[in-house]
Amino acid sequence: MSASAETVQQAISTFQEATALNLRCPHRHGSVVILSPADGQDVMITADLHGNRRNFQRILELAALDESPRRHLIMQEVCHGGPTYPDSVGCMSHLMLEDVARLKVQYAERFHFLLSNHELAELTDFPILKSKRMLNLMFRCGMQEMYGDQVDSVREAAVAFLDSLPVAVRLPGHVLVCHSLPAQTDERGFDAGVFARPLARRDLVEGGDVFRLTWGRDYRQANADAFAEATGDALFITGHEPCPLGHQTPNSRQVILDCCNEIASYALLPLSDQPLTQADVLSHVHSLHGPAAHSNSANGAAR
Repeated sequence: MSASAETVQQAISTFQEATALNLRCPHRHGSVVILSPADGQDVMITADLHGNRRNFQRILELAALDESPRRHLIMQEVCHGGPTYPDSVGCMSHLMLEDVARLKVQYAERFHFLLSNHELAELTDFPILKSKRMLNLMFRCGMQEMYGDQVDSVREAAVAFLDSLPVAVRLPGHVLVCHSLPAQTDERGFDAGVFARPLARRDLVEGGDVFRLTWGRDYRQANADAFAEATGDALFITGHEPCPLGHQTPNSRQVILDCCNEIASYALLPLSDQPLTQADVLSHVHSLHGPAAHSNSANGAAR
């Protein structure tokens, strides 16, 4: 299976255009997207997908970006997971990464895809071994299956896109949306300056602050408090951690969402200057496949 020359060029062009749009997004400041009430009515926040096509389509259905022109959508972590090509170990999640790039092109100022640890692993060639499978290798095998001898050109464009991703979205009400929290912030600190400037290689490699931000699994209250002090934010909406019930609150400052499985959750928050509590955020968390559907306004949403 090898794509046509036209399909190859379309993939490259889409990644290139999405890269440029990431970098010149008017809401972007350094490596963070900052949204204000003037920028829209509400924001739909989702988390890890890992190639789950059904949940990806459900998110787009609920986001209804065409019908809701003042809504923003935040997505993260689509790589590594989902189906493989027939008779192959090649992971098909690279196609979802292309879909994400197309969404950026289509909704340039309202769609925001965040850097996560799995996308960072593709960007920096950091190996991820899970269940005795090398996920990076499976991802590359999938791209090879699709693009044949043109795979290097497509991958180069895809990696440039990953390199252009914001690491967080800051919402009004002192809420920061990012993939995770860095571990041991109360002991090691955190350089919040990475949010205010373009990222350097040292930020992305193991031990760097962006690496810590995307890989951290330290859910202690003291760690969340220290991160809040470092960033000036009060609440954090993250992914990264599997949630059997679709979401969880490991401390008083964090809400973790999970969109990877059948039981999945998302948040739909108003873009308002009113400060939000953790309880406020939880009141706007919904089941991805639940019977209740949100309205076009986050203010009317019910759990």
